[in-house]
Amino acid sequence: MNTRVLRFAAVFALALLSGCSWLSGSGPTRSAILSGPEDTAAAANYELVDLQAGTIAPYLLDRTRKDDGITSEGYSGNIRVMPGDVMRVLVADSVEGGLFAPLAAGGTVFEAVRVDANGAISLPYAGRLKVQGKSLPAIEEMIKGRLQHSAAVKPQVMVDLADDRSNSVLVAGAVPRPGRFGGIKAPLTALDAITLAGGSTLPAYQADVVIRHGRSVTRIPYHQLLNGKNVAVEPRSELVVEPNLKRFVAMGALTKPGLHELPSKQTNLLDALGVAGGLNDRAADATGVFVFRLDGKTAEGAPKPIVFRLNMRNPESMFLAKQFELLPEDVVYVSNAPMYEWEKIITPIVQVLIVGQRVGTY
Repeated sequence: MNTRVLRFAAVFALALLSGCSWLSGSGPTRSAILSGPEDTAAAANYELVDLQAGTIAPYLLDRTRKDDGITSEGYSGNIRVMPGDVMRVLVADSVEGGLFAPLAAGGTVFEAVRVDANGAISLPYAGRLKVQGKSLPAIEEMIKGRLQHSAAVKPQVMVDLADDRSNSVLVAGAVPRPGRFGGIKAPLTALDAITLAGGSTLPAYQADVVIRHGRSVTRIPYHQLLNGKNVAVEPRSELVVEPNLKRFVAMGALTKPGLHELPSKQTNLLDALGVAGGLNDRAADATGVFVFRLDGKTAEGAPKPIVFRLNMRNPESMFLAKQFELLPEDVVYVSNAPMYEWEKIITPIVQVLIVGQRVGTY
């Protein structure tokens, strides 16, 4: 075999063995994580929790957790008339022969009385009335007061909304039928409006409802509306159903590393490993399954890093992984097996030797 090739292979091997940082990899080794951070600064320090039966209690998935609540009573205030609304007005005289038909005959009905841009309406014998911002009972009293000064005899007045665009709410975002919806009899709740729009196209735990009214903006998780925490919506509000995706990052020796969505509202570590395709049987170190998390705040107000380690070689680790709750923004990392790291060292050396042998035959 060519002596130069052998020398090159030897030097190359020594270089790899002395400087393992030259090797490709997607993250730290198991030993590097277990030995703690090289930088002892407060921001870099992390707490290492070895997940076992005696340490998992604070991080258990709470399957008994419920979203308790009460049924929304809705909006209790009166509807206020605004420009663009269309009203139905019934006026009846108390006796025969008056200006309007008696109540027994159905009265005189004005089917489409529209509130103009100035917030006013016009009715025969009553004239022009400013009704903007007034409730329906208040408008009835206004009309009755005007008619009592005319030839009407003890008039009876009933006002109802035929079209209340000004009292409607706009629903947009992740819904099948976005549009404007109104509650003619009473203003809508948030769940009423979203249901009229066909409901959310996203899973409930992955959607937020943004409610805008004037300068007020409120964000409510959609699953809270479905679990007894419905809220009333002021007229002329805008509701936008937005995605609030709960994700985690899978890295290292996994079959499908990358950014993944949590499969449910309460996800355990075993489910997350399943979403990532499980451990790569060729490369993974089953004793080095880690979860990196920024949990809470330190005394200085900085994020508190925690690293959880699970030894999947132990049979009981399956039950521990099933009970450990994975949170959004967690990082699931599986380190490479030592043998796989050695394979990355040996493979290029063998390739160099094979090339050298072929060159030496010529």
